[in-house]
Amino acid sequence: MLPDTSDGVSEHDRQDAPKPPSPMMLLVAFGGLSAALAAGYGVLFTIAADYRDEYGISENWIGIIIGIGFIAGFLSQITIAPFADRGHAKKLVLGGVFVNVLGLVLMAFGTSLVPILVGRFISGIGIGAAAPAIKRIVVLADPANLGQNMGRLLAADVFGFAMGPAISAVLVGPFGIPSPFLVVAAATLILLPMVARVDVVEATEPPARRFAIDLLASRPFAGAVTLGAVTFIMIGSFDALWDVVHKDLGTTDWIANLGITLFGLPLIFLGPIGGRLAQTWGPFKLGSIGLFFAAGLMIIYGFLPAGGLIFAVAMVHAVSDGLTISSAGVAVSMVVPADRQAGAHGVIGAAQAISAGVMASVTGAIYGSFGQAAAYTVAGVVMIALTTVGVWLARSAWNLNDASNRA
Repeated sequence: MLPDTSDGVSEHDRQDAPKPPSPMMLLVAFGGLSAALAAGYGVLFTIAADYRDEYGISENWIGIIIGIGFIAGFLSQITIAPFADRGHAKKLVLGGVFVNVLGLVLMAFGTSLVPILVGRFISGIGIGAAAPAIKRIVVLADPANLGQNMGRLLAADVFGFAMGPAISAVLVGPFGIPSPFLVVAAATLILLPMVARVDVVEATEPPARRFAIDLLASRPFAGAVTLGAVTFIMIGSFDALWDVVHKDLGTTDWIANLGITLFGLPLIFLGPIGGRLAQTWGPFKLGSIGLFFAAGLMIIYGFLPAGGLIFAVAMVHAVSDGLTISSAGVAVSMVVPADRQAGAHGVIGAAQAISAGVMASVTGAIYGSFGQAAAYTVAGVVMIALTTVGVWLARSAWNLNDASNRA
């Protein structure tokens, strides 16, 4: 649908519009910014014990601190992100980044519950506003290569989300609790001048709908959102369990601390390839195959008796994800009009944020009560069930690919 729809820009404005950013600029500026924003979500996962020991914050409140960031992101992507389709995409990117940095600084220097909780909420609002606007800018800058570019962005998202806990694990010991928040904030700000120089073609004829929930009436779009949510159910479960499972299994420190980072590396190299494959072969086909395979691996994790074995399977998992994880985002871009891109990506981003937050809490609780096998198995079964739902919703667009979309 994307190539055949108007983005709200008149022909006269289109002729006078600045040239779109180069592929390298898209990759470095917006891919890097996406990774930095996503890292802001994940920095808390490996410092829960430090919050408890240093600040006296209970485990229950720590769970709420983690979860409220996802809830804030959910609200922001539903209510604020669609304004990027109404001529404010670049403003939302820049403003969202500044709000996110403010939240990170509050979390860095807060030593009690209230400032940390407020900082986490503010950070989630900023991320939720900026991320869909970034996707709109990148998709509409080069529609012919939307698969490759979405692969880069979504790989950056997942890599950044996975890097957050790793950054905390490496920095907190020698430099203290504030260090990961300040490092992520600094990395985000460093990219802003490059983003600010990018010329963006804004919509001059905004869509009639202010919000994007109405898009869920389209079953293919609802199916794409469901598959995107399953991806972050997997990520939330994986991140929540990684550290505690490896500690309980007595895994060596380098595997436990760097495993999530190493997991993210294939996404950088394979994400663009997977995005192109999703666009040319079909995002629903590729995405569902990848999620069913990943669900099987999640169940396998539950029965592995050693951290080294989990690490080995995780490397296979990383390659599979690198080739398939961008499929849901590509599907969204292909099934909605150009003038609804930010709103549509806000909806899928909201679903992903809430899915990751809820599933991280659920799998953590299951692990605490019933152990490794139960936690990973529940995560895998939930993934299988919801992937099946997503495929059923998208059945009318099962054969969608770039050739059929242009026909």
